[in-house]
Amino acid sequence: MTEPAGNVSDTIARRGLILILSSPSGAGKTTLTRAVAQDPAWALDLSISVTTRARRPSEIDGRHYHFIDREAFEDLRARDDLLEWAEVHGNFYGTPRRPVEKVLGAGRDMIFDIDYQGTRQVRSKLAQDVVTVFILPPSMAELRQRLERRAEDSAETIEKRLANARTEIQRWVEYDYVIVNEDLQNAFQALQGILAAERLKRARRTGLAAFVDGLLAETP
Repeated sequence: MTEPAGNVSDTIARRGLILILSSPSGAGKTTLTRAVAQDPAWALDLSISVTTRARRPSEIDGRHYHFIDREAFEDLRARDDLLEWAEVHGNFYGTPRRPVEKVLGAGRDMIFDIDYQGTRQVRSKLAQDVVTVFILPPSMAELRQRLERRAEDSAETIEKRLANARTEIQRWVEYDYVIVNEDLQNAFQALQGILAAERLKRARRTGLAAFVDGLLAETP
């Protein structure tokens, strides 16, 4: 789905975009985020959030999150060094501002794995740069099974996540695109299509006017 390397289109300057994925816990946004970010054909920078949540056994500090204590988080927030932040399930999450601004200015894209609260904040600050996608589970029963198969949360935590999921799912109307994640490969392909189309939007292609001027100045 990507254009071949060396295409004329690749030389036209553009501003980077922020691709935001949100979903209730267990619906698949993190799996999809990692799959897209690790696909070299899409050349996406992965936004690594900071969080005060305890690290799960399967997680690596600096790869999945930057795990920090609450005092360090509050310091970042006080200095306005967070593009967005939110409290989720009693823990704080946030996105450092400066790395994002640097990537977008260089014409590269970033993918975010954040909830609806964070999405609202990012959109309020960088509306023209943001593309939002909400991931839905095929059913609540399947969502429960996925949380249980993960085997990383207590039964009490799973029930809390399922209760919160109903509130989170109602936010789907705030997003540009919605994907029902019944089959991971199909969801991945849908996400690829969204990214390909958004990269071609005229408003993002800052070098397009100059390219067209040059095109019209050519002698056939």
